[in-house]
Amino acid sequence: MKTKETLKKYAETPLMKQYYSIKAKYPDALLLFRVGDFYETFGEDAVKTAQILGIVLTKRANGAAAFVELAGFPHHSLDNYLPKLVRAGYRVAICDQLEDPKQTKTIVKRGVTELVTPGITINDKILDHKSNNFLASVHFGKTQIGISFLDISTGEFYLAQGNKDYADKLLQSFQPGEVLLAKPNARQFKENFGEKWFSYQLDEWIYQEDYTRDLLLKHFDTKNLKGFGVEDYLEGTIAAGTCLHYLHETNHHRTAHIASISRVDEAQFVWLDKFTVRNLELFHANGEQARSLFDVLNQTITPMGARLLRRWLALPLKDVYQIKERLDLVEFLMQANEIRSVIAEQIKQIGDLERIIAKAAVQRINPREIIQLNRALLAILPIIDICKSSNNDVLQRIAEQFHRCEKISERISREIDIEAPAMLTKGNVIASGVDKELDELREIKTEGKNYLLKIQQREIEKTGISSLKIAFNNVFGYYLEVTNAHKDKVPADWIRKQTLVNAERYITPELKEFEEKILGAEEKITRLEQQIFDALVHAVAEYIQPIQHNASLIARLDCLLNFAVIASLNHYCKPELDEGLVLEIKGGRHPVIEQLLPHGEQYVDNDVFLDNESAQILMITGPNMSGKSALLRQSALIIIMAQMGCFVPAQAAHIGITDKIFTRVGASDSISSGESTFMVEMNETASIMNNLSERSLILLDEIGRGTSTYDGISIAWAIAEYLHEHKHYRPKTLFATHYHELNEMEARFSRIQNFNVSVKEVDKRIIFLRKLKRGGSEHSFGIHVAKMAGMPKQIVERAEQILNELEQMHKDNAPEKGKKHTIKKVHAPMQLSFFQLDDPLISDLRKNIENIDINTLTPVEALLKLNELKRLMGLN
Repeated sequence: MKTKETLKKYAETPLMKQYYSIKAKYPDALLLFRVGDFYETFGEDAVKTAQILGIVLTKRANGAAAFVELAGFPHHSLDNYLPKLVRAGYRVAICDQLEDPKQTKTIVKRGVTELVTPGITINDKILDHKSNNFLASVHFGKTQIGISFLDISTGEFYLAQGNKDYADKLLQSFQPGEVLLAKPNARQFKENFGEKWFSYQLDEWIYQEDYTRDLLLKHFDTKNLKGFGVEDYLEGTIAAGTCLHYLHETNHHRTAHIASISRVDEAQFVWLDKFTVRNLELFHANGEQARSLFDVLNQTITPMGARLLRRWLALPLKDVYQIKERLDLVEFLMQANEIRSVIAEQIKQIGDLERIIAKAAVQRINPREIIQLNRALLAILPIIDICKSSNNDVLQRIAEQFHRCEKISERISREIDIEAPAMLTKGNVIASGVDKELDELREIKTEGKNYLLKIQQREIEKTGISSLKIAFNNVFGYYLEVTNAHKDKVPADWIRKQTLVNAERYITPELKEFEEKILGAEEKITRLEQQIFDALVHAVAEYIQPIQHNASLIARLDCLLNFAVIASLNHYCKPELDEGLVLEIKGGRHPVIEQLLPHGEQYVDNDVFLDNESAQILMITGPNMSGKSALLRQSALIIIMAQMGCFVPAQAAHIGITDKIFTRVGASDSISSGESTFMVEMNETASIMNNLSERSLILLDEIGRGTSTYDGISIAWAIAEYLHEHKHYRPKTLFATHYHELNEMEARFSRIQNFNVSVKEVDKRIIFLRKLKRGGSEHSFGIHVAKMAGMPKQIVERAEQILNELEQMHKDNAPEKGKKHTIKKVHAPMQLSFFQLDDPLISDLRKNIENIDINTLTPVEALLKLNELKRLMGLN
């Protein structure tokens, strides 16, 4: 690969000098360099571009620059190729010609008109209409982390600050396309948040309080940030200011649609850490045929409704009043068929109003989108009227907040032709009657076509050339074409311009005069349409904030209407929420699994009762595939759905507000970070233990299975005991386990209750009843499950043989009634000893154990100590 210096040595043509002067300003971006009708890339950029796009890589044959790699594509294909480059994780600088090549005798002036990055784009082919495309910025303060999210395609702007876990949770929830950070913090960011994010490093000086604050105040044209409620969020505002800096750095200067900034307050929303979001499959399902909760809940009509639903799902509410307001409106919409029907029909005509008005703000809107904008504004009017006339207070308040935008709507209707093309350059965008000069020029153009037909007919009659025709091309303009059979009839005053195989082409003074007149009219028409359209776009831009507010109200109605529809379709019930500490679900179902069942098969529902007095921890046993994990997950999903204002899959649900949901479900090795299954499990469990609250719901599934059986039982017991005996909190816990020994805890701890997911054994076959019932389970049926999975018969039979031997050994070693338990020595001919009693390893283990003060050791420290001892034994 040639270095930049080597390439520069060859690049002595004026074009290549210009290219490298521009490329030097954007060294870390792919530079698309407009040359005539093509976007070209050179050097290393060309190699990368050709590989990503699958286009031909050549070498530039241009004098001294003959050895520069070259790859390009037609300029009109930009929308097809640009998304591929951005999705590949590249920043792309678009360099356009800033003047008409016909108007200059020197090299055309060029400059970067837009820098597109994974986090900054308004290109519809790059954006996912159901998801926001956030640019995030992370600032590491002295005690807290500031974080901000900005979507330039919608104008949404948020900030927050908190500890590492909170920042991690927000990154997981908002899923930014790009993350900004200061260069010195690159390593810290990687350690805290991993490598999955596309990040871009900025100079450290940008993350300064005074500089970023000035950017925010200047942008919002205010003296302080109190009006936005973020004045005291130092780290958050620094992060937000760097987002604005990055917009300017990437040549995105039209930002009027970013009209406000909101605080994501940790106290307002349910805590869902990244493990919980992943384990509950809120947004992404594991498996090709699987569906996420978002997939099941999303039947919104508009893209902006889908994006709001995603945010509601990521940030369930904790305020009972707000939740009940949503639930009450959903209930009203379910019953008010006519209102629901009218609102739904009108919303279908609105489209993505949020992103269309953002395009107007950045002056990247086309005529068709202007027409759609007007269609949306007109569709809102019946929604306002029906909401206002309803007998629902919430709908009436929503109706009062709408802006009718009638003046701008009338202007669009008057000025834009309803059949206007998508591209302004195609013409016939501005309606007749808007501009007198434009109408006159169009008349000249129309009459010109008739005039051409008259000339053609006159010359046919005059010369007797029946096949004579008049045509146009960019080289000669208008010309007369005569086939060779009639060329002897051509008059002497015609001027021959081109000879073809079968014909000759001529021009006349009359044709040239007409050409100047008609082409002059076309140029004036194009210029006038551009001026009128630009003026209209500027007028639309004055309505950015009211139209954005209308879009947010429509998105909210869309979400609530969606909740009403899915509640009716799926037979969901209205949950009852209060400030109490009781969770009672009757006939609860898993909202996703029940949608995936074969036609005609009913989901087996279950009851769950948890409180802080008698049933704090449910110890649930049962075999694999019996439904333990589904029961755990459905309980959490029902709470999340209820607290986002949605009806729930149950016969009835009484939910005391939950502030945190934790899950420790499943385990997988984190090979890339060098962590074992057990370490991942312990890290996630430790995170739960360190963030408990009185209103937490904890789901623990198979804790301790990443280690040996007795270690696992010990750890699981210690965790359950810790949760029960906590000094300050009594978090509600669903604990699914294979360890039947944990059933003994019910007798020792007053708020632990045993349950099992029932199965039925018939002729050595098991039938999963999937019903939760009181009491523990004595059998795991693991071999039966292996047999159902298609395990070879030889393995199943051998497993049954070994199981019988182990059960017999257990009976032989069981203590007699009234005697202390003693373990008899079992002679197993194939059993091998891993180490002798005088092994140095035993001495090291003894010393480690002797140094442990069990009186001061916390449960979490005990877990970590156990893991340390396992590593010492080489078992990890």
